[in-house]
Amino acid sequence: MHSILLATHSVVRYFLLIVLIVVILRSLMGWMNRSAYSKLDDKLSLGLFILTHTQLLLGILLFFLSPLVIFSGAAMGDRVARYWLVEHNTGMILAITLITIARISSKKIKDGAFRHKRMFTLNAIALVIILVMIGLSHRGFFSITY
Repeated sequence: MHSILLATHSVVRYFLLIVLIVVILRSLMGWMNRSAYSKLDDKLSLGLFILTHTQLLLGILLFFLSPLVIFSGAAMGDRVARYWLVEHNTGMILAITLITIARISSKKIKDGAFRHKRMFTLNAIALVIILVMIGLSHRGFFSITY
């Protein structure tokens, strides 16, 4: 069960990153061109929202099933155990929160350029956090973990 969840979590990451980058680029172009927020923008944002929360659910399951997550005070003294117990989860939850806030708060904005700006800003910060967390895992950006 653990290896299937881990492989799925690892593969979904690529889809999430691709959609996140597309949303960021479309938002940047929409903001700079002062264009309206289109149905495609909304669908991409929804897809990102769904992928992000799917990844969260997979991550929560892995948190409780992974042999790398050690629930003890000794874990704080071990760099790898601390990363998987605290750091990875904290960073990713922060990124998920930013993506969620971007989606929900931008829906209330009528001005297309400002809506694109909100989407760009929050999602770009989330992307930086995600990339830092992936980098800190020392597993590589282009690996699929089983």
